[in-house]
Amino acid sequence: MKMDSALAALTALSHESRLAAFRKLVQVGPAGLSVGELREHLDLPAATLTAHLNVLRASALVLDEREGRVIRVRANYLQMNALLTYLTENCCSNDTRCKPPGVCKPGKSGVRK
Repeated sequence: MKMDSALAALTALSHESRLAAFRKLVQVGPAGLSVGELREHLDLPAATLTAHLNVLRASALVLDEREGRVIRVRANYLQMNALLTYLTENCCSNDTRCKPPGVCKPGKSGVRK
């Protein structure tokens, strides 16, 4: 990951509602949630959630897919793990005794890059 991508992701997560949305999507796993379900969990107006999801999409932290009339939103685990790797790549000045936390590996595939 390059610094500009890391900055975009960190900026996207720097708002309470966007962080809550992303954490909820990570929590539910690769199946994701419909935008309506996510809105109910977060108790946000539809237009507000749409604006927040656009910021998360622009940073590639979330992906969406149309399923008929429903839009399903999923956490992009590849991007999340790339950000975590970027943040910890020089952990403890590369001391081999220091082991940064592992990456998140959801059980079911289906998250596209």
